[in-house]
Amino acid sequence: MTGERADQLASNLRTVRTRIAAACAAAGRAEDAVALTVVTKFFPASDVALLAGLGVRAVGENKHQEGQEKRPEVVALRGCDDLTWHFVGGLQSNKAAAVAGWADVVESVDRVKLVRGLSRGAVERPKPLVVLVQVSLDPPDAAAGRAGALAEEVPALAEAVAQAPGLVLGGVMGVAPLGGEPAEAFARLHQAAERLQADHPGADRISAGMSGDLEQAVAAGATHVRVGSAVLGPRPVVQ
Repeated sequence: MTGERADQLASNLRTVRTRIAAACAAAGRAEDAVALTVVTKFFPASDVALLAGLGVRAVGENKHQEGQEKRPEVVALRGCDDLTWHFVGGLQSNKAAAVAGWADVVESVDRVKLVRGLSRGAVERPKPLVVLVQVSLDPPDAAAGRAGALAEEVPALAEAVAQAPGLVLGGVMGVAPLGGEPAEAFARLHQAAERLQADHPGADRISAGMSGDLEQAVAAGATHVRVGSAVLGPRPVVQ
């Protein structure tokens, strides 16, 4: 089964990498301008180890407990800890310090309240924690129900991250709105990224695009895409 699963993952990964390369070419961007993070939520450590053997270097988790438990399992399987682990889910303030203990990048910071906890956990790390500001791309009447900082909140949030011990401001992250047009949403994210970089030139990451809309994200300037099902297949049912 391991060989069959490895072949399946290798095939899916080739397809996704081909899509990214084609999107970069269509946008007039270099093929290596966009990095891939494979979102491994609900999939076992054995899959992550196989992906690492296929050249994947960044994986994403949505849940604190799952990421905290899975990382050492992958290290035990591989005998090394050479992956970059991204936390991409909704972050609770009471879990922020703990997430900083295992994640290398936290992409979903959307309020200042999270910064103190992340900083508290990050100062215990050997390397700084990279933080992205999650920008809401939903219509104004829907934004309150979903994660993401409003455009007018981004500057203060970015400054709080930049000033916090143990944290490095990496850039922005966004999720296309449900039922909305991804290209338009990602264009707004790119605008938010440009405004942020005017004050923080080194914060040049734009994390956007998933399995169904990575092409639109690349066209809008994404530097990182987060792909789960297109690589790993349908997520297992968790009881």
